[in-house]
Amino acid sequence: MELVDYLPVMIQLLLAAVIAAAILIASHIFGQRARGNYASDSAYECGMLEESKPHPKFSVKFYVVAMLFILFDIEMVFMIPWVLIYRELLSVGILSVWPIFFFLGVLTLGLVYEMKKKGLEWER
Repeated sequence: MELVDYLPVMIQLLLAAVIAAAILIASHIFGQRARGNYASDSAYECGMLEESKPHPKFSVKFYVVAMLFILFDIEMVFMIPWVLIYRELLSVGILSVWPIFFFLGVLTLGLVYEMKKKGLEWER
């Protein structure tokens, strides 16, 4: 391999570095702090001072339910490519369906476990 073969990669790396540097410089020149507007450095960065107390903290239960939703949502997303790839195999026989049944079984066991531990209930 010659050095000419790596030319597109070098151009792409150089272009990425130039764009990143240009964005950082433009942010420094035109950003909020450049104008001396330090009120926008507050938590909400809207340029106005806060008039009320901050919102209360969310309970841990909220984050647990959010993580469970993301977990089960991602697992369902894994089923879509399986259906598209093995669509032809589904018409051949039931043996190609066993891996997804195992996957759904593990998913169901996880959901039953969460229901038994009352992980999906807001109040206890």
